[in-house]
Amino acid sequence: MNHLRLNSRPLSGARALRAALIGLAGLIVASTQALAHEYKLGDLVIDHPWSRATLPGAKVAGGFLVIRNTGTTNDRLVSLTSGISGRAEIHEMSVTDGVMKMRPLKDGIEIPAGGEVKLEPGSYHLMFMELKAPAVEGENFGATLTFEKSGTVDVEFAVDKAGGGDHSTHGG
Repeated sequence: MNHLRLNSRPLSGARALRAALIGLAGLIVASTQALAHEYKLGDLVIDHPWSRATLPGAKVAGGFLVIRNTGTTNDRLVSLTSGISGRAEIHEMSVTDGVMKMRPLKDGIEIPAGGEVKLEPGSYHLMFMELKAPAVEGENFGATLTFEKSGTVDVEFAVDKAGGGDHSTHGG
């Protein structure tokens, strides 16, 4: 009979199954934590910053996240910086009369008290321009977000596959 050995003790039957389930549970918890990272800055909660992998030669990458304001005072995301890019901007994408337009938001994005703002594809988003390095699937890159009242916070953007797809693990 084959036995699974753990710490030189043979495991069989229910004990082997229990050990395997405990290991699997640990992997699930670790995976969930990796997918659902969030950052706190005063009353602000920045939920799961993510980006898409860039194609070879790309000069720009997008950034997406959700910002929740649990406080009683409005705040504003006013700027960001990142080592992955020469410059970074806060953008809005909209469709007017069937024409898609993208523009930088010079005054940033207001985060209402008790509310949230989603930065997602096709809407508000972050643009990392003049890329110094590609955004590689499965890796992270750092950025610093600056808010009008709350100050700055360093975050890590998790890089997903290129070209869209299901981002339900990101809340978007």
